[in-house]
Amino acid sequence: MTTSWLDEVTEQLIPTSLGLINVREGGRPDGPAMVCWPSLMMDGTMWRYQYEHFAPRHRMVLIDSPGHGRSDALRKIIDLRDCADALVEILDSLAIDKCVLMGNSWGGMLAGVFPAYHPERTAAAIGINCTASLPTMFESIWATALATYLSLHAKMPPLAARAARAAFAGPTAEATNPEFLKFTDFVLRDDPKSVAWALRSILIGRKDEHRRLATIRNIPVLIIAGEEDSQFPVHAVRKMADAIEGSTFRVLLHTGHLAARENPDAVNAEIDAFLAALPATV
Repeated sequence: MTTSWLDEVTEQLIPTSLGLINVREGGRPDGPAMVCWPSLMMDGTMWRYQYEHFAPRHRMVLIDSPGHGRSDALRKIIDLRDCADALVEILDSLAIDKCVLMGNSWGGMLAGVFPAYHPERTAAAIGINCTASLPTMFESIWATALATYLSLHAKMPPLAARAARAAFAGPTAEATNPEFLKFTDFVLRDDPKSVAWALRSILIGRKDEHRRLATIRNIPVLIIAGEEDSQFPVHAVRKMADAIEGSTFRVLLHTGHLAARENPDAVNAEIDAFLAALPATV
């Protein structure tokens, strides 16, 4: 019988200020900790290919963000500071002093601000498909409409899968990556009311964070954009990277909004190169 990578991880619910957060852990127990926070409408399992790649060298921690996966339902407005503080509670529970924090979209925005709020807990940060800008008018209208629609349902409606596919997949994935397109149906597992609250919190309600990012000092940060990302286009991601002193910025060609899952080989190669330039303890 084939062994799944999920068979290698342990799973626990950790109490935080945002409720019980589900955490999967595996990899090398004595290795540097790599903590992964997913995109909106995803859970920690979206990091499958990063887990498989980095687990031989790193202690891997995969988080189900608030209101997603097996974490407690989300029923209030939260912000990135709330997420950062909850992450510290998770690190404390796992006895992790410092971590490499990696995030995609929501997680990428958190990876940007976490070193500003908690530099003492950050060995390095990697933000993928993320922004530090206010939502555009189109984004606010689209996300408000979707959140309103989802809040009326007890079970995730099929429309959510179509919305996720439109948001996550670029032209290259549409044309050449049927496995990834099928994967985007993952969102049908979500609690629609929780996703609605997350949309209001993280997409519609987000703040401009560029000034906060400018306070980060002496912490290595990698920011990755997807050339075909329709949600956070390259110029917005580049602006985020430019705000962080000494950050590294990379653009992945033919890649959309969920780069860590759509194009894991390219993402992992960029992370390998970034980490190789850091002290051996990271």
